[in-house]
Amino acid sequence: MALSLTVNGEPRSLDVEGDTPLLWVVRDELGLKGTKFGCGAGLCGACTVHLNGQPVRSCSTPVEMAAGADVVTIEGLGSEDRLHALQQAWIDHGVPQCGYCQSGQIMSAAHLLATNPSPSRDEIVAAMTGNLCRCGTYSRIIAAVESVAAGNASDVKEA
Repeated sequence: MALSLTVNGEPRSLDVEGDTPLLWVVRDELGLKGTKFGCGAGLCGACTVHLNGQPVRSCSTPVEMAAGADVVTIEGLGSEDRLHALQQAWIDHGVPQCGYCQSGQIMSAAHLLATNPSPSRDEIVAAMTGNLCRCGTYSRIIAAVESVAAGNASDVKEA
C-alpha cells in the first residue's frame, strides 16, 4: 500500500502494508529508534507518539490510520542541540534509570502541557497514568512535568 504522511515535519512516502503497526514503520522503515516497543498491546505507553497532535500507542495503531497525517516522535520533539523543555527537565530531575519508557513518558507529558500548560499535580498524575515505568521513577516524572509547567525548566539546552 502506498501512503504519504509527515513525520517530524518531513513529508514521507512509503510502500507498506496498511495494517503494519505505526511503531514498526517509524522504527524499521524510517530508522527512528527513539520510540520503543514495550508490551505490543498499547498498555504500557513506551511506544507513544503524536498523531495529528494526539498521543497514540504506535504499537497498536495501523499505519493506514496515519495516512495524510502528521506524526511526531521523540526525535521531532527536540534535538541534540536544542532540547525540548521536558527533555531538559528529565535530565535536571534525574528521571531516567533504564530509560526504556522515557520517550513515551515525555510524549505523553508534552501532550498534557500542550493542552493544559498549568496542570495540577492530580492532572499530571491522571495524564501520566497510562505510561508504565518499571524503574518506578514516578515521583521524578511528576516533578519534572511540574517544573516545566511552573516555568522552572529551561526551554533549551545548547550542546
